[in-house]
Amino acid sequence: MGIKADILKYQVPGGMLSNMIANLKDMHALDKFDEALAEIPAVRKDMGYPPLVTPLSQMVGNQAVQNVLLGERYKNISKEIKAYLRGEYGRAPGEVNQELIDRCWKPEELVQGRYADSLEPAFEKTKKELGDKARSDEDVLSYIAFPQVAEKFFAAREEKESNTVNYTIEKKED
Repeated sequence: MGIKADILKYQVPGGMLSNMIANLKDMHALDKFDEALAEIPAVRKDMGYPPLVTPLSQMVGNQAVQNVLLGERYKNISKEIKAYLRGEYGRAPGEVNQELIDRCWKPEELVQGRYADSLEPAFEKTKKELGDKARSDEDVLSYIAFPQVAEKFFAAREEKESNTVNYTIEKKED
């Protein structure tokens, strides 16, 4: 690829750039690369200048690509961008484009305060639901974060233990 000072203009981290190129190739739209690249700073400004780290970098890049490919800005807005605009990712560092927020949400639907405070506590409820499957707090947290993976782990652990025979050897006294 080489080194270009355009990174200062477009503000695109390497991982975001490689993902964008791969997506455009998959859509047979690599010819739209320069246009999509130029759209990134505009999308980032509209979103209040979020830091370009995962997942926000991918969200900004994907929205920029959508804007270019559809030929209209924000014709299609992803559920992740809508969640961001609602306040589910916290407060934006800068001013968010109010027209963009209004396209997605009514004022009463916006998050007030910390989004995490609006969530139902899941740990104790999940621990009770898992019952004996969860043998530690780590098991519960694993299930909350990665339910399918944790289920497979619990099943494999149970199978391994059910196929294990425990025995002891004792010396017989005469």
